[in-house]
Amino acid sequence: MRYDRAMITKEEVLKLADLARIEVADDEIESIRQKMEGILEYVSEVQKLSDEEGVSVVPEAGENRNVLREDEDPHEGGKYTESIIKNAPEKEGGYIKVRKIL
Repeated sequence: MRYDRAMITKEEVLKLADLARIEVADDEIESIRQKMEGILEYVSEVQKLSDEEGVSVVPEAGENRNVLREDEDPHEGGKYTESIIKNAPEKEGGYIKVRKIL
């Protein structure tokens, strides 16, 4: 997807607000419009840099990428359990006691 520098209109701001189901006061529209233009300008600059360097910043559709690091040196299980439970405000039977949330 390519973002070129374009003017965001008041109608576009109102349409996006409607889609997001948020109310926008009349005196906020211009500020929001300017911020949206700034965001699109920034995205456009990032894309220009990636084009110049030949590096894709945004993966193409269908491209799978692993964004997680490898878990190279995990600590042994239970290593920190005792100190965590010791620092908990309420404990019961070797567990941290919390309120029931439904």
